[in-house]
Amino acid sequence: MKRILVIEDQAPMRRNIALMLEMEGYKVFTAENGKVGVEVARAEKPDLVICDVMMPELDGHGVVQILRGEEATSTTPFIFLTARSDKGDVRIGMNFGADDYLIKPVVRVDLLAAVEVRLSRAEAIEARVAGLVFGDPVLGELAVFDVLELLGHALLDAGVDDFRSDGNVAPLGGLGDRETHAGETGLVHQVNDQLELVKALEIGHLRLV
Repeated sequence: MKRILVIEDQAPMRRNIALMLEMEGYKVFTAENGKVGVEVARAEKPDLVICDVMMPELDGHGVVQILRGEEATSTTPFIFLTARSDKGDVRIGMNFGADDYLIKPVVRVDLLAAVEVRLSRAEAIEARVAGLVFGDPVLGELAVFDVLELLGHALLDAGVDDFRSDGNVAPLGGLGDRETHAGETGLVHQVNDQLELVKALEIGHLRLV
């Protein structure tokens, strides 16, 4: 049974979402704000998190940043809930590490579709990465592209804006703070090193055993 954490400060909305998920056979945990949500996520280690953006104590952006920074929840699928339909707000959510975005009020069919897609995708990536590590030639070949996709999410989390034409990445432009720019430049070098590793795996120069 898949375990889902719903973090939502509005009690009626929280109950409705939990009920819809429970009717589909999911085990559901709930939290009334971001601070409690982080504690529940640490304790229960859910397979997926659904989280409101605007909340007291700790907002959704803060929740996803904390969970992405902890090993146990760093790759847990994360879906934001928000009453805002502005594209800029959606972009901010994705930059913080969200995998999907649902606009409130949430329609049942949209909620279940998003949950099913994210859980299935997480399972597929886990299986393919396992194939890469344990030498399955079919799954291993597919896994390289999933690693690149996951790396792309990491770039967004870290504030890296774009890939350069040479296949490397560049930090966000227009930064006025020299220390911030230096920190991002260092991060970019680390990411480029990881890209080189993935490229080597892809063309067969390296083999994981």
